[in-house]
Amino acid sequence: MTRRLISSGSKFEEEIGYSRAVVDGDFIFLSGTTGYDYATMTIVDDVAAQCEQTLKNISAALAQADATLSDVVRMLVIVPRREDWAPCWPILKKYFGETRPASTLIHAQLQTDAMRIEIEVTARRQPRG
Repeated sequence: MTRRLISSGSKFEEEIGYSRAVVDGDFIFLSGTTGYDYATMTIVDDVAAQCEQTLKNISAALAQADATLSDVVRMLVIVPRREDWAPCWPILKKYFGETRPASTLIHAQLQTDAMRIEIEVTARRQPRG
């Protein structure tokens, strides 16, 4: 088995020493991902929009690992503010309603006040055919 590192292109990965994702065999481990638009390194204030962008970022990293959101088996969601959780439900259901990965929610501070949600996932590539 070879270990493969996946990058989002964020400067922080090199500066801090982590990868957006690590592929190890059939498993893909994605680092906590926020709603930054990596092309512009900007983030909007709306938590629902951040949740949507976060899932787009996760989807892009999974695609680099030849996987999709339907391969996600575990999800960890972190929100600093309790009131930000409910607005994210419809977005999470839109992306994971059929897959329904095991999930945990934590209320905790994030790296910056601009970040209102962070999601970490583990995926396992399924045989395609």
